[in-house]
Amino acid sequence: MIRIVNLAHIGIRITDFVRSIDFYRQFGFEVTREDYNEHVVVLQHPSGLELNLLDSADDNNQGRNVLMDEAVRYPGVTHIALQVSDVHGTKRAVEAAGLRITEGPVTFGDGSTSIFFRDPDRNVIELSEPNGAKEMLRHAS
Repeated sequence: MIRIVNLAHIGIRITDFVRSIDFYRQFGFEVTREDYNEHVVVLQHPSGLELNLLDSADDNNQGRNVLMDEAVRYPGVTHIALQVSDVHGTKRAVEAAGLRITEGPVTFGDGSTSIFFRDPDRNVIELSEPNGAKEMLRHAS
């Protein structure tokens, strides 16, 4: 068996470094490496999550995400999901930042509740509160 010890990073194809860096900074990500020869900017979050922004996207798609906005379902990674402790408070913060929630809050069969929105290149981001997160926070304080 191959032993995986953790998630190394998530690669996100984008069209504009400046626009995407500004967007992800809203969520606490900071630039840790810029390599324009490799066409990558690395962002790190205090939680340990790393994003690699790759500026090689073709912007000739009428503003559509081919994995999520087309009737045909192509294989591929459809979204990233980031865990939050309070999805309703997070929803208010996302809306206050001027971002449009595209779905949610929706509660799934496992009891988790999520909201969904898009980054500037229409990549889908899910912010998810696991079932019992508020109860865990109450016991931790």
